[in-house]
Amino acid sequence: MAIAKSPSKLTLPRINPGVVTVVDYLIHKFPQVGAQVWQQRAIDGKLHWHDGTTISFTTPYRSQQRVYYYREVECESVVPFNETILFTDADILVAYKPAFLPVTPGGNYVNECLQNRLRVKTGMDNLQALHRIDRVTTGLVMFSVNPETSHLYHQLFASRQIHKTYQAVARIDIGSDEPTRGQQWEVANRMESAEPRFLMRVTDGTPNSHSRIRCLDRFEDKALFELEPVTGKTHQLRVHMQALGWPILHDRYYPVLQSKSADNVDQPLQLLAQQLRFIDPVRSQPRAFHCGFEINPVTGLFEKV
Repeated sequence: MAIAKSPSKLTLPRINPGVVTVVDYLIHKFPQVGAQVWQQRAIDGKLHWHDGTTISFTTPYRSQQRVYYYREVECESVVPFNETILFTDADILVAYKPAFLPVTPGGNYVNECLQNRLRVKTGMDNLQALHRIDRVTTGLVMFSVNPETSHLYHQLFASRQIHKTYQAVARIDIGSDEPTRGQQWEVANRMESAEPRFLMRVTDGTPNSHSRIRCLDRFEDKALFELEPVTGKTHQLRVHMQALGWPILHDRYYPVLQSKSADNVDQPLQLLAQQLRFIDPVRSQPRAFHCGFEINPVTGLFEKV
């Protein structure tokens, strides 16, 4: 069994959803984990408050208090690709994340995530991800190194002052409505959760997602696109490429959800978080970070430079 080296945490809501104990709330909050698992974690002393005090099976619910727990999975897969640290200073670290590696613990991954790998590699236990990209997406992720300045960088993301640029490869049906080099689109629509709930769908209503997309080049039956998300909805770029009629190459979710199976490491999603640009809130100077990839004109796929 794989057990997380660092705890996960959550804050109990101000309004009690109708439970008596902390364990009752965890069962209510995470039904997919199972009641017996939470009960056993309490028995084993794997739940505690912010001050380290153990949360027992009968500890009463305490509004707005922080609970810490350690995630566990029976068998954790190892991602056979390496991350790379591209930049670090006293406040932030920027790293390249390979495809199939989650940014933070989730699902069947507890220690096999970018955040944990970087904590081990650098010895920085305070390292915290400032944003997320999908597990199957490749590219740049920025982390906070200094807890005293992390809120300043979080605010940049919350207020959309981080300019993100992605690239994507899509297969093109020759003879259909093909994109041309330099052609641009503004995609704005309303996205909501679908079934299963990890999928997103376009619905009627006021737009809550917005992307700028441009065709950079053509490679026979493939095209290279530059994508700039104005908003940050889950799967936004993947859904917007589908909406244009060119789903991202090797996307197992859109336009049709494929059957669950092991990752095909030879066919990573062709979506690259290529660039981050912003004004550093600590140093008041412009920062730009670029992921060292280029498109192979023969295969039409991304390759690391």
